[in-house]
Amino acid sequence: MNKTIIGIFLLFSTLLFSQNKGTVSGIVLDKEFENAALPFANVFIKGTSIGTTTDFDGKYELKADAGIYTLVFSFIGYKTVEIPKIQVKQGENTTVNQILSASEGVSLNEIQITGSVSKESESALLTEQRKATTIEQKIGAEELNRKGVSDVAAALTKTTGISKEEGSGNVFVRGLGDRYNITTLNGLPLPSNNPSKKNIDLGIFSTDIVEFIGIDKTYTVKNYGDFAGANVNIASKNYKGTGFLEIGIGTGANSEAISQSDFYLNDGPNYSGFYTKSYPSFPLSNYNFTTSWDREKANSPINGSVSIKGGESFNIGKDTKVNIFAVGSFDNGYSYKEGVSRGSVNVGGVARKDYDFTSYAYDTNTTLLSNIGVSHKNQSLKYNGLYINSTSQKQDEYYGTVDIFDYAPEGGAFLQRATFERTELIVHQLLGEHTITDALDVNWGASYNFVKNAVPNRRQNILTPDNWDNPEGPKSFQQTNNASDNHRFYQNLEEEEIATNFSTTYKFGKNETDEFRGKLTLGYSGRFKTVDFKATQFNLRINTRVDQPFVENIYNLDAYFNQANLNANLFSIETFRGNVSQANALSPQTFGGPQDIHAGYISVEYIISPKLTVVAGTRAEQINQTINWDTSLSSGSSKLDKLEILPMISLKYEVNEQQNLKFAASKSYTLPQYIERALFQFVGATQSSVGNPNLYASTDYNADFKWEYFPKSNEIIALGVFGKSIQNPINEVVINSASNDISYVNSGDAATVIGAEFEIRKSLLNNNNKLTIGFNTSYMYSNQELDKEKVINETSAAGYGISVDFTNTEDNLSGASNLLLNADISFEREFNNNKSIQATVAYNYFSDRIFALGTEGKGNLVDQGSGSLDFILKSKLNDKLGLSISAKNILNPSIERVQETQNVIVSSFKKGTNLKLSLSYTF
Repeated sequence: MNKTIIGIFLLFSTLLFSQNKGTVSGIVLDKEFENAALPFANVFIKGTSIGTTTDFDGKYELKADAGIYTLVFSFIGYKTVEIPKIQVKQGENTTVNQILSASEGVSLNEIQITGSVSKESESALLTEQRKATTIEQKIGAEELNRKGVSDVAAALTKTTGISKEEGSGNVFVRGLGDRYNITTLNGLPLPSNNPSKKNIDLGIFSTDIVEFIGIDKTYTVKNYGDFAGANVNIASKNYKGTGFLEIGIGTGANSEAISQSDFYLNDGPNYSGFYTKSYPSFPLSNYNFTTSWDREKANSPINGSVSIKGGESFNIGKDTKVNIFAVGSFDNGYSYKEGVSRGSVNVGGVARKDYDFTSYAYDTNTTLLSNIGVSHKNQSLKYNGLYINSTSQKQDEYYGTVDIFDYAPEGGAFLQRATFERTELIVHQLLGEHTITDALDVNWGASYNFVKNAVPNRRQNILTPDNWDNPEGPKSFQQTNNASDNHRFYQNLEEEEIATNFSTTYKFGKNETDEFRGKLTLGYSGRFKTVDFKATQFNLRINTRVDQPFVENIYNLDAYFNQANLNANLFSIETFRGNVSQANALSPQTFGGPQDIHAGYISVEYIISPKLTVVAGTRAEQINQTINWDTSLSSGSSKLDKLEILPMISLKYEVNEQQNLKFAASKSYTLPQYIERALFQFVGATQSSVGNPNLYASTDYNADFKWEYFPKSNEIIALGVFGKSIQNPINEVVINSASNDISYVNSGDAATVIGAEFEIRKSLLNNNNKLTIGFNTSYMYSNQELDKEKVINETSAAGYGISVDFTNTEDNLSGASNLLLNADISFEREFNNNKSIQATVAYNYFSDRIFALGTEGKGNLVDQGSGSLDFILKSKLNDKLGLSISAKNILNPSIERVQETQNVIVSSFKKGTNLKLSLSYTF
């Protein structure tokens, strides 16, 4: 009874209160887009906290007490407009429509709402998603900033169905790894920086250059057909507005690294990462190497960052506009790991290689991006230039058993590997958009990419107890039985590519409201690349026929490897091709060649009814890939000449203005990579790999169904299901060989992936206090056939026989986690005088996933499920000064890889918590 009385009282009070108010409403239009509706523009009453943003159709509505007010309209990069003397009458509506223009845009600090959103905001991207005919997903600069994301690889893990490979910038999309995905920049392909990967390491792309990242999980004819997981498209920053300049600095530390009393790195590489090294002249007959074998004490492991970015927009005459944006940044970071590392675990659960390890690492990233855009009436041109220098330096040290049966069986061995890897990426792009008539558009793009990946002077040593029965006794090289145990390695990969896109769209079939119902698109894509890989390894063969001296200090190996001991015949220098007496001993091991892809496509989009739209198309791709190799294993070549016909269809049913139903189906393929088909052996500290010239492309069939609901402009609830059938899938497996090498095979006739994805984003508070929650999750089932007879028959017929003995006849796909989830909650408070504070807590989790399939009765190598918790605090201290504090991986769980069946931990370590403090100042 009391509750009823209270309810009636509240209702009466509300009605009474509302009778004293009036309404202001209207539409905000965008002059830059022919007076189209402008969603997410800010509308507020000056001097009050009353405000809102326009909806999808540019509409707004405000309620206020009766009186006379000044109404303010604003949007980032557009001129802020104030309309004075707007009279609000009790119980009446006042209509005020407004057109905003960017032609007189203002700088960010002149806009009167500190929380204003841009067209790269979460709300704007949700609007694009709602309007899109195909299934798409994007994450923009605003969301990346809110979640404290610093690189593109980490950004992708914040979206549904994507996880990241440990220790790299490669991602798994719906359980499908590197080989099934493709990476583009502004719609044009990017080269790989790693000979064993198809895609470039996404971790080298700083989010400073990102406007948004598009993730197309369904294939469309505009994308290259080498696709089954996703096309990840990085859209670079494009500034519109008047001039601004921002400087940022940051500092931080990794909890594991900072806890070390001393931090060690390699001799040679410098702080900046701009370092290279070639092997000396006459390296086989003399000891001419100048860099030390020994680790070097580094500076205090304090991370740092500095950035500067700016933009300008101005008019030339009446109809021409120029936009300029540039950013330069440098980041570095120290990290430390310690744990266990085991290799070649046999059926009995015994690890032939059994180490405790420590790893010191130092990474750098230097990024320079500039773009300039010119638009004249209905024509626009844009140039993008990008340079990235990314480096990784590691000092890895292993203690334990090299080989429990044949080599230091009781332990006491010491292995050290010093590695410096440098990637340089250069990208030039020219893009054009032209409206010829109301019915005809032309879009084109061309790019030149060059990537160079170098591993200059990698060094490895193995010391064992002079007496294996006394593992803690003196160490020497006396028991060394493999020439490559102690080596210096020089690698150089260059990939050069020219790519082009061209499409023309013709609109037809006007309806009664003079709008086009159909679009016919014809297009061409081409990419022409060459790959050139060279590697030379200098093995220091120990002469075990003479008495080797004890090594007094394992961190002073320069006392052993020198000219005097070379002259004393304690060791000799050779390559895999031979010693100084071999004529071609210094000829590098090589692989590479050209790959050309020509593609033509046609698609039709047609609005069958106001609610139903269909897109159908076909793409034809001619692929020519030639691989030549000349290695210590053999010399040869392998050609792949294939024509792929790739149809697709996509349907969109608009239930109402807030809900969509979408369906997509397509055919695509998966191409093997150069290193997977070249007979080249890569030697790792605990595992080696070798190529398979008989590898061939997989065929992929894809289907998706998705329901989308957009309650508000910045909210979404979505549920989707998907399925994939992969014919002749490619897998990484351990083959039957003396050294248990990894190779690449078409492991069975078919693989299947079925899954569901769910996403929700909800705003709980408005106006000056904003509380936003987000959650997305995916659940996947994957299964593939494993057929050893198929592998043996297909490889033996071509003369490169590979024997593999799968433990199971079927299994999950490598890299496929059954469960992925992301959750975040953000609170933002806006104060007067352009002050604000924002706090975000974000959590990411992936369940167990297969790293490599088990063979010969051994279990799969499985990465154990793991979660990461982050906290980000950002504050705008005034209109110029910003502050950010973040803590990443707060829980710091153990990262473990186990061998199933035998239940052996083969790798275990902790990554540490990363703390960072940043300041930014805008002029």
